[in-house]
Amino acid sequence: MSLETARAENEAGSTSSARTNLALATLFLATFVLGCSEMLVIGMLDLIAADLRVSISTAGTLLTAQALGMALGGPVLTALTITWNKRIVLIGALGLTVAANLVLVLTAGFGLYLAARAFAGAAQGLFIAAGIAVAVSLVPAERTGRAMSVVISGFAVSSAVGVPLGTLAGQLLGWRGSFTAVVVLAVIALVATLGVVPSVRGTGAGAWQQARHVFAPRVLAVLGLGGLIFAGAAAFNTYMVPFLQEVTGVSGALISVFLMIFGVATTVGSYGGGRLADAGAARALILGAAGLAVSLAALFLFGGIAVLAGLALFAVGLFGMGSAPALQYRVVQLAGPGGQLAQAMPASVANLGIALGSIAGGLAIGAYTTAAAAGTGLVIAVLAVAAAVASSFLKPSVP
Repeated sequence: MSLETARAENEAGSTSSARTNLALATLFLATFVLGCSEMLVIGMLDLIAADLRVSISTAGTLLTAQALGMALGGPVLTALTITWNKRIVLIGALGLTVAANLVLVLTAGFGLYLAARAFAGAAQGLFIAAGIAVAVSLVPAERTGRAMSVVISGFAVSSAVGVPLGTLAGQLLGWRGSFTAVVVLAVIALVATLGVVPSVRGTGAGAWQQARHVFAPRVLAVLGLGGLIFAGAAAFNTYMVPFLQEVTGVSGALISVFLMIFGVATTVGSYGGGRLADAGAARALILGAAGLAVSLAALFLFGGIAVLAGLALFAVGLFGMGSAPALQYRVVQLAGPGGQLAQAMPASVANLGIALGSIAGGLAIGAYTTAAAAGTGLVIAVLAVAAAVASSFLKPSVP
């Protein structure tokens, strides 16, 4: 091989790598925006309730509507578009996101808000499935987990950085101002997707042919495991602030420090979990479930000691979010020929698990004390450990 030929090949490889990184960065940006769109409601619930003249609990249904939209609408839209070019699907999902958030900015009817949030959730679920399919197509097989983690980590960073900044903007500019920023960022992500994300053909098999693989017992078992992991984390995470106030004994600015610790942990976990998934997704799920159980046990037993509570809180975020790429990888792996439809399922079960875990933690607090949130999460996480060990023996589906 001549020097000129080698140099040309190196330049081509470097250009290809740069384009891949740019496409992955665009997918990360888009999921960051989608995460902000979903979670901003939490930080501005009081502002939204006052402006719309509804109770706090009623305003909270805006978050529930988006979660249900993702859990139910995401798989449906993925099934309907399963044979479409994935670049077109991504553009459509971002277009729906822009439209749904414009409804929040420009109108004032609460019923319309709920519908818009449900559509935004469905678009988010659709984007996750298509985005992961595109990300995986851009990298070698041995980097599949890391490609998945790029898409997933956008949501973790949105919780750690985007939501606090958006909440601050909401306090200064009004909550509609924050959602206006979401619309602008979503448009930027849409333009970037048009410019740098390559065309990726949809699967040749229709949704019905793939569904029999997606709903096989082996896949459902791992989805159930994912639901347990997220339910265990949510049983505590939902009531993190009351726990810190009443059990740990911190208040004011210190609570923000603890929340930042948790946010950093979820970001690190979401990316690091991709590397563990590449090394062995089944083992990564066992590690994630076990780490979550130990962390929640530490909070339950030593939550009154601020330093230990901070370390345990970091571990909860690390192991809880770190399980997400492994769950995605394992579900797609076990679904085999149904992999593209299966891409939408982990996000659905995660949202259902979060909803059920929040309910369980709330019931425990109502019956006992705030510390019971960590205890409830611990019980669920122990069940997840057993499920993770049992499911590690499952083998992928065959055509």
